[in-house]
Amino acid sequence: MAQNAYKHRFGDRRDGRLIRSFPAYNKFAPFFMRQRNDTEVFFSDSVEITDIDHWLRAQRANGYKGMGMLHLIVAAYVRTVAYRPALNRYVAGQRVFAHNDITVIMTVKKAMSDEAEETSIKVHLSPSDTIYDIYRKINEQVDEVKANEETNGTDKFAEFFSHFPRFLVNFAVDILKFLDYFGWLSNGFIEISPFHGSMIITDLGSIGIPPVNHHIYNFGTLPVFIAFGAKRHGVEMDDFGRPVEKKYIDYRATLDERICDGFYLAGCLKYMKYYMKNPRLLETPPDQVVQDIY
Repeated sequence: MAQNAYKHRFGDRRDGRLIRSFPAYNKFAPFFMRQRNDTEVFFSDSVEITDIDHWLRAQRANGYKGMGMLHLIVAAYVRTVAYRPALNRYVAGQRVFAHNDITVIMTVKKAMSDEAEETSIKVHLSPSDTIYDIYRKINEQVDEVKANEETNGTDKFAEFFSHFPRFLVNFAVDILKFLDYFGWLSNGFIEISPFHGSMIITDLGSIGIPPVNHHIYNFGTLPVFIAFGAKRHGVEMDDFGRPVEKKYIDYRATLDERICDGFYLAGCLKYMKYYMKNPRLLETPPDQVVQDIY
């Protein structure tokens, strides 16, 4: 079925469609594991980046200033979703949905200092995007935040409620959770919410530390959190027993196990690493985009 052939049906949400053909066992899982912190799966791995570094340097020399591991990891995730769309599901209201698009969230500091404010940006991507499309879309959002002295919608919302008494803030949050459970949040709120999206990623290498195992949030729809750290060097023996210096990036992912089974999820993680190690495959669109089940 073509991606644009699907029509909104009763039970769908503004940001996703209900997976109706899910096996009964999977449909019951959200009732036993109601919160995302009940269902967190932690995964850690590393990728050797000597060849990747050469490729990134070539891209920067060709005019893609600042292209780095952040763009590559996001592109590898997007390409994985193109072939394994269940990675882009989420659980809300104890039901499983497929996201309408791929929405990546990241936190941006306006300057690299303790005093600089930070905010979140939300980048809307397509499964057919190349790494160049992703580079452009991410950089447009980052440049807009850093160039704009005014706060964005997320910051304005937080600033507004920060002046209220605590009991009113708690009451407002309870209402938001209630509306989110039934899928009644407005498109405007979903767009400014840093808790609604496909994946959130943090570049801890930019501040010189290793990756962390980060939790995923109970509020919202985010099923995946990826953190990657600073480059590290190691010495290994080559095929002839000679010591060779290698460069690595360590990364960690936290995932909601309710969106798909473990076998499928393991395949997604293998796909992601494969595309990270072979960035040239991300220069062109995928030969097909697989649609999730209905």
